[in-house]
Amino acid sequence: MKMHETLPLIPIASGSGAWLHDFDGNHYLDAISSWWVNLFGHANPRIAGAISDQLGRLEHVILAGFTHAPAVELAERLAGRLPGLGHCFFASDGSSAVEIALKMSFHYWRNCGKPRKNGFVCVEGSYHGETLGALSVSDVALFRDVYAPLLNNVAKVPSADWRAAAPDETREQAAIRAAAALEAYLAANHEDIAALIVEPLVQCASGMQMYHPEYLRRARAACDRYSVHLIADEIAVGFGRTGSFFACEQASIRPDLLCLSKGITGGFLPLSAVLASEAIYGAFYDDELTRGFLHSHSYTGNPLACRAALAVLDIFEQDDVLETNRRKTVALNRLCEPIAAHPRVRHFRNTGMIWAFDVDTDDTRFGRHFYHAALREHLLLRPLGRTVYFMPPYIIGPDEMQLLADGTLTALDDALAQCG
Repeated sequence: MKMHETLPLIPIASGSGAWLHDFDGNHYLDAISSWWVNLFGHANPRIAGAISDQLGRLEHVILAGFTHAPAVELAERLAGRLPGLGHCFFASDGSSAVEIALKMSFHYWRNCGKPRKNGFVCVEGSYHGETLGALSVSDVALFRDVYAPLLNNVAKVPSADWRAAAPDETREQAAIRAAAALEAYLAANHEDIAALIVEPLVQCASGMQMYHPEYLRRARAACDRYSVHLIADEIAVGFGRTGSFFACEQASIRPDLLCLSKGITGGFLPLSAVLASEAIYGAFYDDELTRGFLHSHSYTGNPLACRAALAVLDIFEQDDVLETNRRKTVALNRLCEPIAAHPRVRHFRNTGMIWAFDVDTDDTRFGRHFYHAALREHLLLRPLGRTVYFMPPYIIGPDEMQLLADGTLTALDDALAQCG
């Protein structure tokens, strides 16, 4: 809060496409999709039109003993995207989806007569949200350390981050090495472990750690071997962000529980969902009340949010979004070659519609200096420490990509000059 005495908030009056407009006539390219949620641009008329139509029909109804068409259709269409995950539980935000997945896994094992399986495993550098359960399976000290006394003890296994590869290792070999450490941990402790939770392909909040899909393939096999659930947190990386609709598709695996949020409504309304396998659903299908999954949110399956999500799925299906994004990825990578070649840039990397690079500086003020330098270039970019990343809306055009590449290079030099 005190930072805003010297870093005042920027009041935004409106948004259009990839741009945000303030009250003083300034405009900013939203190169981080407003915290990774906006897929198809601000004030997208197709999503807005779907919400407007739903407003005249039904704004909300309790989803206990009642249901409605948008929730039913959305559940069916999401389940159809990853066969085998045919049951959908709605919530309100990403952290809530993670809480639901953790509770489902724990409760599943209890219902199956294995209450000892109540522990969880996460990956070093992981981030899954800031409610207490989600924070327990996260490993970003800035968010976690203050609340450590409130959190459950959770085991951590090594990350498969490309940057951790030894000089003589390929990215795939680094992933295999990390998977071997996971396998060893599960072999020794599986009787006490309910689930492993992972962010598929990109661990976002810890500096955009990217890794090879082979890690997911081997993690799935290890979880199967030792009867441990695999929870895929695709809150940030789902809905095309990594190049496939779900990141798990690139490893040809299916998790036991899949968490979704952020881009699910194109950035219009809060919504999250957990997709569960038939086996997990079946463990709760019982006459005894306490064997059921007792978890609720007042706005669960909100019709307006579900209609927004259905509009997002329509755009994916009608506009060939993934193929268009592949072409844009190639174009932006070409434009970013001067950034990758900058003498102070390390580990320029890209997965789908996510780009990141690390900056060689020890100055803790770098992020603040870069943020302001980027604003002067009409770019909204918020570094994660010394890691600068792009996660633009999918509707970004050629001129906007050029601005992003050129403005980032200028902002980088300006920020480094201030750091000394």
